[in-house]
Amino acid sequence: MGEAILTRLEGPAPEADIARDLVRRAAMVAPAAMVVFGLVWGTAGAVATGYAMVIVAVNFLLAAASITYAAKISVGLMMGSALFGYLIRMGLIFASFLLVKDTWWMKAGIVPFAITLVVSHLALLFWEMKYVSANLAFPGLKPAEVKES
Repeated sequence: MGEAILTRLEGPAPEADIARDLVRRAAMVAPAAMVVFGLVWGTAGAVATGYAMVIVAVNFLLAAASITYAAKISVGLMMGSALFGYLIRMGLIFASFLLVKDTWWMKAGIVPFAITLVVSHLALLFWEMKYVSANLAFPGLKPAEVKES
């Protein structure tokens, strides 16, 4: 009866560190993906791939920011932010496509754009998941080594 109910989360926000790590990994992969798709689809493929990688990075950062902000207010808002934030971000991804769908590079590069958008989201998440499970912590929470003197 006298138990406290957790209504909001205090302390560090690991999701922000994870999102920054995902963006860092995306920045490492983007040039190679742009070269590969550029060789197959030309300049349009390279530009469309770069645009898709930017969308992926912004998506991860927005997800982390919304959850971090909501967790400080209430756990319920955090859960709602995770669910409805996903739907809103999918709408933003669709809107970002609609903004450029008639450009020369998107008309010729729709296939590399779609492949990059889907594969990079999944590949980056699996890459991070592998890293987190190998270390049992993500880079921001990895315990510091204690030196005994």
